[in-house]
Amino acid sequence: MTFLRRFARHRGALIGLVILLLIVAIAIAAPLLFPQSPWRMVGRPFLAPYALERFPLGTDALGRDVASGLMHGARVSLMIGLVSTSVALLIGVPLGALAGYAGGIVDDLAMRFTELFQTIPSFALAIVLVAILQPSITSIVIAIALVSWPPVTRLVRGEVLSLRSRDYVQAAITLGQRTPRIIFGVVLPNTIAPIIVMASLMIASAILLESALSFLGLGDPNLMTWGYMVGAGRTRLIEAWWISFFPGLAIFLTVLALNLVGEGLSDALNPRLGRER
Repeated sequence: MTFLRRFARHRGALIGLVILLLIVAIAIAAPLLFPQSPWRMVGRPFLAPYALERFPLGTDALGRDVASGLMHGARVSLMIGLVSTSVALLIGVPLGALAGYAGGIVDDLAMRFTELFQTIPSFALAIVLVAILQPSITSIVIAIALVSWPPVTRLVRGEVLSLRSRDYVQAAITLGQRTPRIIFGVVLPNTIAPIIVMASLMIASAILLESALSFLGLGDPNLMTWGYMVGAGRTRLIEAWWISFFPGLAIFLTVLALNLVGEGLSDALNPRLGRER
C-alpha cells in the first residue's frame, strides 16, 4: 500500500488537509481580495458581522475590517510557522545527527547544551528574547526557532543512535567514506519520516507561540496578526465578541488541522505504529 493510500485512509488527516489547504488559499488570496492595508480604518467602529454587506465579519474598535485583518494575518502566521520551524530544523537536525553518530564526549556536550535550553520554560525564554531584540518579525522567528530546536535534536539523536549500527552504515564505513558523507548521505535520509511528522507539529506550536507573543503586545507592530487581533478585542468581549472570536477560531482551526495532518503522516510513514493503534 502506497503512502498516499495509507494517508487517505486516515479521515482526520484528510479533514485537516482540507482545512489547511483552505487556510493557505485564503493567505494567498488576501492581497487580491483585500488590496488595502488591514490597518486602514474603513468604516464605523464596532459594526457587527453582516451589519453591512461589505464587512461580513464586522469592524473592530478603530473601524478596521476584521475580515481583511483575518486574511492578511493568515499570511503572517503561516510564514512565521514555516520559517521558524525551518530554522529550528537547521539547528537541531545537524546537532542531533552529530551527537548520535559521534557519541562519547561529543554526545555528552551536545546533550548538556540542549538541556540548558530545555531547563528554561519555552514561552518565558521567547518573551525575553523578543523583548531584548525588540519586537519584529525577525526577532519573533529567531525566538521561536531557539526554543523549538531542542526536541528536534533529541529526536534525531535517538534515530541516529539506532541506525549507526545498521549493516549499510557499517558498509559505508568499511568502504572508507568520510564521516560527513555517511551522516548526511546514509544516516539522515533514513530519519526523514519522524522529522517530517515533528515538523508539522512544530509549525502548529510556532503559530500558537507567535499568537501568544502578539497577544501580549510583543508582535511586529507593522504586521497584522491573529494574536494581535485577539488581544485587541479582549476588553470588548461582551459587546464586540467578533473581534476576538474570528481570529481565535482561525488559530484553533489552523493548529487543529496541522495536528491532524501530523497524525496522518505519522500513521502513513509508520504503518506498524498505525496498526498498533
